[in-house]
Amino acid sequence: MTTEAVDLLIIGAGMAGLTAGARAVRDGLTVVVTETGTDVGGSARFAGYAWTAPDHATMDAHNPHGDTALKRALVNRFADGISWIRSLGVEAKDAQRILSFGRGHQFDTNHYVDTCRRLVLDAGGEVLLETATEQLVVENGAVAGADVRAADGTRRRIRARTTLLATGGFQGDPALRTAHVHPLADRMQLRSNPHSTGTGYRLATRAGAATGGDDAGFYGHLIPSGIPFADGADFVDMSLYYSEHALLLNLRGERFVDETRGDHLTAMELLEQPEGRGLLIADTRVFRDWIVGSYVEGAVAVDKFALASKRGGRVGLAEDLDELAYLPEEWGYDARVVRDAVALFNQQSAQGRELAPGRELDHLPLDEPPYYVIETVPAITFPFHGVRIDDGARVLDEDGRPVPGLLAAGSDTGGLWHRAYAGGLASALVFGLTAAETAADKTHHA
Repeated sequence: MTTEAVDLLIIGAGMAGLTAGARAVRDGLTVVVTETGTDVGGSARFAGYAWTAPDHATMDAHNPHGDTALKRALVNRFADGISWIRSLGVEAKDAQRILSFGRGHQFDTNHYVDTCRRLVLDAGGEVLLETATEQLVVENGAVAGADVRAADGTRRRIRARTTLLATGGFQGDPALRTAHVHPLADRMQLRSNPHSTGTGYRLATRAGAATGGDDAGFYGHLIPSGIPFADGADFVDMSLYYSEHALLLNLRGERFVDETRGDHLTAMELLEQPEGRGLLIADTRVFRDWIVGSYVEGAVAVDKFALASKRGGRVGLAEDLDELAYLPEEWGYDARVVRDAVALFNQQSAQGRELAPGRELDHLPLDEPPYYVIETVPAITFPFHGVRIDDGARVLDEDGRPVPGLLAAGSDTGGLWHRAYAGGLASALVFGLTAAETAADKTHHA
């Protein structure tokens, strides 16, 4: 087994890991990055926006139970993160509204991750693809690197002053999902790269890391049922973002959540419902303004109803309200109950009566036929449960003390989000930069 020494070993070459690597070499550190996949980038290659809450009050209102120090760090350092992207020659467009409350920037994530890799390589660092991390090296209670294995079976011990875990979460491991997300979480489709299978989580816990939070939920989106993802483009094209303007009914034909909070949140609620599936019902207004419109300014518009129909999903078009009572029996819904639920919503909405559940944003009735029906299920992008860190990206033990020599960033971490969400790419960017700064800080190693 060959042995070498570097300042920073990064396990995982996604948004957080490559951001840390590029920043670290800019600060003069020696860097090795390992990645289990055949290419760098991870799920960041399927993204296109970095966004979060614009201020602390908004963050607290939408994510009240998240770790306060991590929330503060994300909001305070986000602008510097965007400046960092631009400093690499990658265009980040002017800020725009994301969802009902966020602000963010569109940028070419492929250009960004490829630029970060080139910076690491140009500085004499290594990016080792198809390389598994077998174990962390722990000496005198401190993490001192890791043992890794290449695709050809060659083993190396990479000693490092600091090791960063940035493997992208554990959404690719059904057992960890059922243990830490939901007992039925293994049934969800994976809306991410397939390589994030909990490597960072397992390495950290073996080194004494604390994890959390319990019942924190996950980030994902509603997608049409019964349609497997064909490629990464489907992660956006098949996501039913328009759901916040539609009605979502469970298998009993009941509304159970305020749909206007966004399908990244209602996805968690749908998993709790019978069989984890439901009907998403829109009228012509919602179809015109939201189904075939851009979810955010500048995004390519996709007719998600037509796409779901073409791919063989459970979709239906009802020419009027009464026709909703003729849903296919094999779907398993009481069609008359579904029709009556939409009619009741329309009546209460038109009269300005209180809705149950309420609707914070779009209060308009769905009274412009025809009606567009898609059966929907939740898909997972990454869990909110993960390795606990402080606002310097230091991994914490069960007593809240840093595990010497060990950092974590991105979707490997937990605590920032609790059944709420305001930007995963922003978190990976900010805490990737933070990890590099901590690794460069000599007092961190004292």
